[in-house]
Amino acid sequence: MTKIAFLFPGQGAQSVGMGVDLLNSYPQLKERYFNKADELLGISLSNLMTNGPQEELTLTYHAQPALLTVSAMITELLNENGIQANYTAGHSLGEYSALVASGVMSFEDAVTAVHKRGLYMNDAVPAGEGAMAAILGLESEALKNVTDEISSGGDLVQLANLNCPGQIVISGTKAGVEKACEAAKNAGAKRAIPLVVSGPFHSELMRPASGRLDDVLSSIDMQNATVPVISNVTAEPVVSAKEIKPLLVEQLYSPVLWEDTVRKLIDLGVDTFIEAGPGKVLSGLVKKVDRAAKIYPVYDMETLNAVIETSKEWD
Repeated sequence: MTKIAFLFPGQGAQSVGMGVDLLNSYPQLKERYFNKADELLGISLSNLMTNGPQEELTLTYHAQPALLTVSAMITELLNENGIQANYTAGHSLGEYSALVASGVMSFEDAVTAVHKRGLYMNDAVPAGEGAMAAILGLESEALKNVTDEISSGGDLVQLANLNCPGQIVISGTKAGVEKACEAAKNAGAKRAIPLVVSGPFHSELMRPASGRLDDVLSSIDMQNATVPVISNVTAEPVVSAKEIKPLLVEQLYSPVLWEDTVRKLIDLGVDTFIEAGPGKVLSGLVKKVDRAAKIYPVYDMETLNAVIETSKEWD
């Protein structure tokens, strides 16, 4: 029996034109997703998604609702074509797309919440003051020793995304991340790559945003998940709305346990992963965790049709 997990990308996956190919084939979805997001947020998000500029789309309070909008639309198309998930998981912001797919939040509530989440994250650390970088080829324990030492010297930096073997993202102050990149290379890391993001996500610097996010999430009517969601914070399946809300708040300043999430899904019997959203970043990470995993990214008509065709062979 095929066991399927839907995976949803986070910030960094956004690109101008995302979702447009699908809208050309399914114009009825424009009203339900693109136009609805514009209406709820009071900004022309759909124009940014369609025409850019990329710099504006990348701002966290634009990227978050934009990615959620496209992922929710793709989920509907997969479901309409008989492809249903046994589990869902999302990378950071993608966890909200997973919660929409699992029936915990409505699209309308989620797109409003992540827009506010982005605004609060931006307020916590204005763009340019924090940074993130991907460290390749250093074990998590060795890298944690590096970040702990630099943080103790007054420049906060910590592990933020444990993505796959040999790839960990660090986050913190600009100075802390720069120092950690140098120290990591001295400790044996192969590369240190600065990331194009607008804030130090999943670090203690995001804590000021957590109380405000808590207030927003408390005002949303969350349902228990119809499909279990793997939490970023614990890498364990969760169904209870009562448990999900505090985990979403904690997720703001806690590491994303993505490698553990993929391993948990495999332990639960998942043999087929579908990445529902722009790009193929998560597909690459899944392959680095388990080369044998079957993974299908879906982001345009060609990839949607390919997975629909393949799904006819699943039992």
